[in-house]
Amino acid sequence: MTVADQQRSPSSTEEVRFAKFHHINLFTTRLEEMRDWYEVVLGMTVTFEFPMGCWMTNDEANHRIALTQVPGLVDDPEKRIHVRLHHHAFEYANFDDLNATFVRLSQRAIFPQACLDHGMTFSYYYADPDWNYLELQHDIFGDWSKSKEWMNGSLQFSQNPIGAFFDPAKVAEEYAGGTTFDEIHRRVWETDDFRTAELPDMGGPIPGPDDPPLPAKW
Repeated sequence: MTVADQQRSPSSTEEVRFAKFHHINLFTTRLEEMRDWYEVVLGMTVTFEFPMGCWMTNDEANHRIALTQVPGLVDDPEKRIHVRLHHHAFEYANFDDLNATFVRLSQRAIFPQACLDHGMTFSYYYADPDWNYLELQHDIFGDWSKSKEWMNGSLQFSQNPIGAFFDPAKVAEEYAGGTTFDEIHRRVWETDDFRTAELPDMGGPIPGPDDPPLPAKW
C-alpha cells in the first residue's frame, strides 16, 4: 500500500470527528470594493475591519467570509487559466428567494456569468471584483439526503454531471407570470425555452476547437 493509499483509507480503529465548514478567506488587492460587493450580493455585515482585513457574516456566525489585503499581493492577469479555487457557494431555502435575489441584483446591474440547472441544485454563478466565482443556489429536492441520493444513483447525472444552462431573465419572466418552479425545471431540461444566446462563461480557460465537448445541455 502506498502512502497515498494509507492517507485515503482510514484504519478500522480510526475515529473521524467531523467538523462543519465555517468560512472562506480571500486574498485581495481591492479590500473596500470586495467588502462592498459582498455586502450588496449576500447582505453581509462587517464584524470587524482594519486596513489589512475584513471579517463579514450574514448569519449567526462571527464570520463567513474573510478578506485579507496584505502587502506584496499582486493581481493575476491569467487567473482564468491557473489552478485555483473556482467558486464558493451559498444556498437559499427555496427558489423564490433565489429568484428574488437575481431580480434585486439585476436592478443594480449585477448579473450572473452563468446559470445551471445541475439536476439537484438550481445555480447562479456570479464573479466578484477579483473574479472569484460565487454560486447562489437552492436545492431542487429541498432535502440534502434526497439530492445526494439522486446524484449517486441518477443516470441523468452520470451522463451529464454539469447540467443544463439557462437564461435567468427568461426564468424570472416566466416565474413572474405564474409558471411554477417545477414546470420551469422540467422545461429547462426538455425544451429550449430558456436557452441562452451564447455559451455562458464558467470562468475557466476559453474552450478551444479541439477540446472535448462540455457534458452539459446548451
